[in-house]
Amino acid sequence: MEKVLTELEGQALLKIARMTIAGNLGLEVEKNDTYEPAPDIECGTFVTLKKNGQLRGCIGNLQAAGSVTEGIQRNARSAAFHDSRFPPLTAEEFEEIEIDISVLSQAQVLEYSDGNDLLAKLRPGIDGVILQLGGAGATFLPQVWDQLPDAEQFLGNLCRKAGLAETAWQDSHPQIEVYQVQCFEEEQT
Repeated sequence: MEKVLTELEGQALLKIARMTIAGNLGLEVEKNDTYEPAPDIECGTFVTLKKNGQLRGCIGNLQAAGSVTEGIQRNARSAAFHDSRFPPLTAEEFEEIEIDISVLSQAQVLEYSDGNDLLAKLRPGIDGVILQLGGAGATFLPQVWDQLPDAEQFLGNLCRKAGLAETAWQDSHPQIEVYQVQCFEEEQT
């Protein structure tokens, strides 16, 4: 994906995400007004929270829903307090979380003839994948390839996430869209 944001803009969005979560917890966070504000662009965003290297929340939107800053603020709140897989984040956990943000390119339909052709066209580590079949659908960010580097396993887990049989990607020819992300991670201290 071509770079939409500079490193400084990405770091500014990470600080905005952290301040948004802190504010919702009633905590004070050191404000640094020397960062560069994010440009007024519209694109999909995801916010991922990790605690001790393990997923602690991840919420996002595939399509633009306001500016990139508004998307990061909304998704930071949702990842911290409304991810149904986890209890709401507590003030005691706040200092332990690490925040990643992803800024998404526009998704493109991936044309393929069968399961083997789909496997050949996917780019592990580069493509985020949206799978849709009937009313079922799910997505995995490109970062998920780090945990599921085998494309068959990746697609099987994505089908399961969508509530489908693990082999639906082979048997049912779901619609597949791909996108790329520009990812920013908090610097480890």
